[in-house]
Amino acid sequence: MRILFVTSEAHPLIKTGGLADVCGSLPRALAKLGHDVRLVLPAYPQARERAGAERTAATLTLPFTPEPVGLREGCLPDTSVPVYLVDYPLYFEREGNPYVTPDGVDWPDNALRFALFARAATALALDQAGLDWRPDVVHCHDWQSALTPALLSEEPHRPATVFTIHNLSYQGLFDWTTFQSLNLPYKWWAMDGLEFYGRMSFIKGALVFADWLTTVSPTYAREILTPEFGYGLEGLLAHRGEKLTGILNGVDYSMWDPRVDTFIRRHYSPGDMKGKAVNKAALQERFGLQAQPDVPLFAHVGRLVEQKGADLLLAVLPELIKRRMQLVVLGSGDKALEDALRAAQGSHPQNLGVVIGYDEALAHQVEAGADAFVMPSRFEPCGLNQIYSLRYGTVPIVRRTGGLADTVIDADALALQQGRATGIVFDHPHPKALLAAVDRALILYDQPDTWQALRAQGMDCDYSWTRSAERYLALYARAGRKRPGAA
Repeated sequence: MRILFVTSEAHPLIKTGGLADVCGSLPRALAKLGHDVRLVLPAYPQARERAGAERTAATLTLPFTPEPVGLREGCLPDTSVPVYLVDYPLYFEREGNPYVTPDGVDWPDNALRFALFARAATALALDQAGLDWRPDVVHCHDWQSALTPALLSEEPHRPATVFTIHNLSYQGLFDWTTFQSLNLPYKWWAMDGLEFYGRMSFIKGALVFADWLTTVSPTYAREILTPEFGYGLEGLLAHRGEKLTGILNGVDYSMWDPRVDTFIRRHYSPGDMKGKAVNKAALQERFGLQAQPDVPLFAHVGRLVEQKGADLLLAVLPELIKRRMQLVVLGSGDKALEDALRAAQGSHPQNLGVVIGYDEALAHQVEAGADAFVMPSRFEPCGLNQIYSLRYGTVPIVRRTGGLADTVIDADALALQQGRATGIVFDHPHPKALLAAVDRALILYDQPDTWQALRAQGMDCDYSWTRSAERYLALYARAGRKRPGAA
């Protein structure tokens, strides 16, 4: 099968979050299963360098674009998976984050940038780039690629289209004037098109026009049909419910496994956990905490925003510092939350270590060194850190939502007795519920045999990409058969 991934980021070319992990790992898994997978991304400077995309494979003349658009060719590092980079320096030759300025404000021309990207992806999908390659399926990801299924819907002979919702809260919303500037079909400014309460929604272009819709976990697929998680799109999603499915994200265990991880101080495995203690001591040192092997070390890695429950973590800090435990936090996001964490660290350096920012190597070291991982998300389409934590024997403490609910089995009395428990799960996004979950973990930590069994059961879980890739392949075949005009 020939598959084209359309995405605004893919690890290790460019990464701001979990979208990049998925779009860097799933194509590898599909290629290993023998399929012809290719990616198309914007030609950010980092992506060009890391893909080795020195050669311009084609030049596109796109509608409403004054200058030709280059298509550079490289490959996903350490694979033979081809990568095409849409080269339009005016839009993509920018350092830093693909979506925001160095001051953290959205680039004012994001609509123009990603509309051009979608047009280029559409041309590639229709074999208009002169590459003599045409995909069977075009798999698009999040709002930045969402115009691609809409544009392809105008073509009578087109590939099947699949669109994955990684986070419905990011929709690509713009005003009427912006819609006019994009030279899109006027008929799309309608309730059954891209219009959304008087604005244009990029993501709606895919929700309306893609042949099939997916989310990154089964529970999230159900949650987005409700007003709480649907962001005003729950009615449309319910209408398309027969073409909506949840496929749990996988993890690339060649990168995230304590037996082979190149970022950590000492390798370890379920049968030999001595290295876990070495990594814990290294992590305590890195965060300026006293090396205390018997004190439970909790961790949080992620964006410091309300979605991730960072404010809940801050709310319980005054209670946590009274307990016999340490906490390390790695992340960035809301400035008020960053400042509050810095202040708390200054007041309690013996209990709390904070690094503001993101460091891929340190993220691995946190997973390897911590005893427990706190992930109190208000919503979580899939989540990857709880899956990493399971493999690293770092007991996850999560809220029962989205992919967290699908991957962590609560250590209640029955699950502990049956040997199925893998973590601590709580229900309500409230500081008291989070604190109670932490206290449950501390009680279990003081029962060494139970804690070790909990770790071992988590490390035995298999969330590799192979299973998820096979589900996507079945979906691609189904989408191809069901699309309009298919034989």
